[in-house]
Amino acid sequence: MNLINKTPTSNMNTFNGSEAKTRRASQGNEPEIFTDIYREDTNIAIWQRELTETLKQSVDAFLQSNAAFQASMTVTPQSALSSISEALGNKVSLELSKNISELVDMFCCLFELQRVGLRLTVLDRAMCPRFHVDKVNCRLVTTFQGVATEWLSQQSADRSKLGMGSNGQPDNQSGLYKSPQDIQQLNCGEVALLKGELWEGNENAGLIHRSPSPPEGERRLLLTLDFSY
Repeated sequence: MNLINKTPTSNMNTFNGSEAKTRRASQGNEPEIFTDIYREDTNIAIWQRELTETLKQSVDAFLQSNAAFQASMTVTPQSALSSISEALGNKVSLELSKNISELVDMFCCLFELQRVGLRLTVLDRAMCPRFHVDKVNCRLVTTFQGVATEWLSQQSADRSKLGMGSNGQPDNQSGLYKSPQDIQQLNCGEVALLKGELWEGNENAGLIHRSPSPPEGERRLLLTLDFSY
């Protein structure tokens, strides 16, 4: 995958009387959409993929015997498949291991990284239930099963209501967003790059997002990839 140069923009928008950097979502059916993350006006790039039946079966088989699985590791494109396969520990999960290692390779190629921090977690509750931004350069997220990540566009959120700015009120009462319709959500299987606060020039424009709460009795399988130096 080839990198593209950052495309500078200087557009600003206003929310509740305060200036904010204009940011947009970029979406497409091919992984090449990831290169749009280098555009200054983009803070989420979404590969709208659908999981194959073979991969779905691999995920199902894995979850049946790993209801509380958690793994965190640092991998390289060369070591990813063997490290992930060892962690999953089951031949029926080979398709899942291969898919994750392919995402590691894409992520490293896109950002010219030698290694990444990988976290694979089975969740039966919201890991980060409040809307927030990440103090990272960029993070890859994908949900292999279950409800996927929720997010707010830059234009529909009042960033002053994040964290302590909420004055202890829940997100739906703090004024962070105006309407439940402002909340957007990834589909299961889609892969997204979330630009964080540490990306150069993206201060106060990191993607606002949160973990959804799975319905009672259901679980989600979440993968995240982060820069590792």
